[in-house]
Amino acid sequence: MKGLSAHAFIALFLALSCGCEASRKLIVFLIDGFRYDYMNDLQSLSGFREIVENGVKVDYMTPDFPSLSYPNYYSLMTGRHCEVHQMTGNYMWDKDTMKEFLIGTNLDSRLPMWWEGSEPLWVTMQKRGKNVYMYYWPGCEVEILGQRATFCEEYVYNPSEKNLTDSIENALSVLKSGKADMAAVYYENIDVEGHHYGPGSLQVQRAVRALDMAFQTLNHKIKEKNMQDELNVIMFSDHGMTDIQWMEKVIELEAYINMSDIIKMMDRGPVVSMWPKEAKFEEVYRALKTAKNMNVYQTHEIPGRYHYKGGRFVSPLTLVAEPGWFITESKAKLPFWQNGTGAADAWQHGWHGYDNEFMDMRGFLLAQGPDFKKNFRAGPIRTVDVYNLMCKTLDIEPLPNNGSWPRVEFMLQNSAGTVQPVLLHCCLLAILVLLLSAQI
Repeated sequence: MKGLSAHAFIALFLALSCGCEASRKLIVFLIDGFRYDYMNDLQSLSGFREIVENGVKVDYMTPDFPSLSYPNYYSLMTGRHCEVHQMTGNYMWDKDTMKEFLIGTNLDSRLPMWWEGSEPLWVTMQKRGKNVYMYYWPGCEVEILGQRATFCEEYVYNPSEKNLTDSIENALSVLKSGKADMAAVYYENIDVEGHHYGPGSLQVQRAVRALDMAFQTLNHKIKEKNMQDELNVIMFSDHGMTDIQWMEKVIELEAYINMSDIIKMMDRGPVVSMWPKEAKFEEVYRALKTAKNMNVYQTHEIPGRYHYKGGRFVSPLTLVAEPGWFITESKAKLPFWQNGTGAADAWQHGWHGYDNEFMDMRGFLLAQGPDFKKNFRAGPIRTVDVYNLMCKTLDIEPLPNNGSWPRVEFMLQNSAGTVQPVLLHCCLLAILVLLLSAQI
């Protein structure tokens, strides 16, 4: 640096500083079962509307197959397809150990074998010495690759609206204070109401309005804490929801096969995993192939576009229902509500898990904060793309993944063709110092 004037040194320092982006905090919201079109009427949803006007909204997000919760929870946080991260269902069975994964609620669901197919973002953050606070997020209580979240409010079924607003307040506080670098909040009620009453029901509409009130609180608290320039917010769902007609569209497996020929059957609904007895495999397979409104796949027959058949816990036979249809052993074994007249009513009126390209399975994504463009409408993305977006805002090098960076890059302020205001001001100041130095 010998011979460099003081002014030139300052200019060089400023110019070098231009390339260094400030490390910002991130809060993410996973809204279970929120279909892409639930927020179409933004005029009546002021919380969502403010986020859309201040940030980015994608047209829709295509989930991974199967369009179920746990597979997509993990695709979102790893950027990996299900056959890579191995979380291939809400209900899984390992034939070698005879262990079961039952939507994360049984003790065996915490075994490493279900979780260590890929490294989720919060584990990567913890490995790098950054703190992650998680609220009701499924899996945050599990030790994965030797790591746990700094703080985990363990999952409970259907966290309440108060749970959500308390989580928002607590998450913003720890992010503001520097205790956390990232916070993650899970909310389930939209999915619960969608299952019980159907996606077009008044109950779902009320649940969406209640969520909007919580996001109004979020927007207010961010301003109150003066965090607009230091906090990025990304919110997304894992899948959508579609209507089902119970009495009309049920595929009863007992009508085609003898269930005593089946060693194990996991789940019911749009996707069923089945392990027939070896001696009965061909007989069961041929019989099920005659069923209408359902595709029956041996493992090697599963469509490649599902990115599913290579999974460790994928069964020898996978049954996939046509949209709106429901697979079960028999109607008699399904629980039904009794309506006011005493007649049987459906246990559920909405479901998901179907072919991930089916329109009703689409989810949503919104993002706002200093790293994102404002009032920007983005094209469709896929669940596996979100991981790269989160990594970028956290200044974390993403692990190898199946996501597409070009599908999300243009949402950011510093994407090709744009210059961040801070970066522009920094460089202009450096040029000004150099000009002044030349005149002296």
